[in-house]
Amino acid sequence: MSIALLWILVGVVLILSELMLTSVVAVFLGIGAIVTGLLVHWGLVDEMSIQFAVFGTVSLVTLLLARGRIKQWFTGYTADHDETKPNFQRDIGARVTVVKEFKHGAGRVLLNGVQWDAFSEDELNVGDTAWVIANEGIQLTVQKKRMPVQTKEGNS
Repeated sequence: MSIALLWILVGVVLILSELMLTSVVAVFLGIGAIVTGLLVHWGLVDEMSIQFAVFGTVSLVTLLLARGRIKQWFTGYTADHDETKPNFQRDIGARVTVVKEFKHGAGRVLLNGVQWDAFSEDELNVGDTAWVIANEGIQLTVQKKRMPVQTKEGNS
């Protein structure tokens, strides 16, 4: 196996590894290795020290110039870019149905087809309607009376 083919294979493996790593760095190392392998294959580079210099230079230059642009391709939906409320806030104000009677302030409610553990200061029986006033992770706080809807300015 020639050294040129070895460089190219290493480059391909690095680029493919990016599919699992998603750090968007290995792809630039892969590009550097492929460019080095091609230069060796064409006889433009012979010495090992120059091969490593070409590999490092090409990898670094492509990393600095293109990483920001290419990283956007690999980035999916993130909560930082979502203008809407997070999921746990979307449930506030939602109507729920009591599926297990509230005893000592604790019971179960049905929200969007899913049963949730819930707390309430109100007496709630099976079949009653309640309204979500808070979401603490996997537990809801509900009340019998519907809360007034708040606008962005905080007015009712």
